[in-house]
Amino acid sequence: MSKKRKIFIAGDSTASNYQESDAPRAGWGQVISNFFVDEIEVINKAASGRSTKSFINENRLNEIEKLISEGDYLFIQFGHNDQKDDPARGTEAFGSFQDNLKAYIKVAKKNGATPILLTPIQRRNFSSSGHLINTHGKYPEAVKKLAHQLNLNLIDLAKITKKYFEELGPKRTKEIFLWLEPGESENYPEGEEDNTHFSKNGALKISELIVEEMRNQNLELSKYIVGK
Repeated sequence: MSKKRKIFIAGDSTASNYQESDAPRAGWGQVISNFFVDEIEVINKAASGRSTKSFINENRLNEIEKLISEGDYLFIQFGHNDQKDDPARGTEAFGSFQDNLKAYIKVAKKNGATPILLTPIQRRNFSSSGHLINTHGKYPEAVKKLAHQLNLNLIDLAKITKKYFEELGPKRTKEIFLWLEPGESENYPEGEEDNTHFSKNGALKISELIVEEMRNQNLELSKYIVGK
């Protein structure tokens, strides 16, 4: 019996797993296994509030290194917290952020795994004219330039989600983000207006966008997508 190939996810709260007490909040890494055949196992190590820096300093990358092996994949998606003015998390887009990303890439490659870089998902932040305003500064461009420099697979989620959110518009995007009316969810009795995190339906849609981009690029991993 051949070993299962694994997808490891290193990232922040937009990708992480959540408890039932947080429902309907969900991260895309929590649900993306729905889009893959049984030969693929998703090991989601993404964690809320982490940056490339704090994820490493908390030995979370070391945990991945102990488990990852030849034929596996490492999805790397950061940026939301790297931009914060916080000594424990903050990085410079074209400095320590890229240097940290190289550490993740090195872990994957030296263990025979394939690293895949993802730019950060856009926040729900619209201008009065209905256009999305980028809140991630230079971090998406830093990811793209590093992927180009190192000839790595890139899923440009910043670009993909900008297009998708603008197609939905300010009102309909509330249906995929964690926007809840008071009394709508027992876990959020007073309601919620969250422009960063997703409902389960939203997390599934983000996963679908990621999978569609894999197909578009004909990535090797795409042959394991359900219905491929």
